[in-house]
Amino acid sequence: MNTKNLGIGLIILGIIMTVYTGFNYVTTEKVVEIGPIKINKEKNHPVQWTPIIGVLIIVGGIVIIGGSRKKQ
Repeated sequence: MNTKNLGIGLIILGIIMTVYTGFNYVTTEKVVEIGPIKINKEKNHPVQWTPIIGVLIIVGGIVIIGGSRKKQ
């Protein structure tokens, strides 16, 4: 039963990774601080991956589910 849950989880993760091919996160860096004057810079960090990785994860989940059914 545990491997079936793992397979289903991988399929769901693969679908999400196929639909959303990346995300961005923002960090704030202090540039200048002179007394009460503060200048900050927001820096964007994109994280991207190819949808093929999501498809491979989906296939892996299907293989795990198929393998767990053969043992039963």
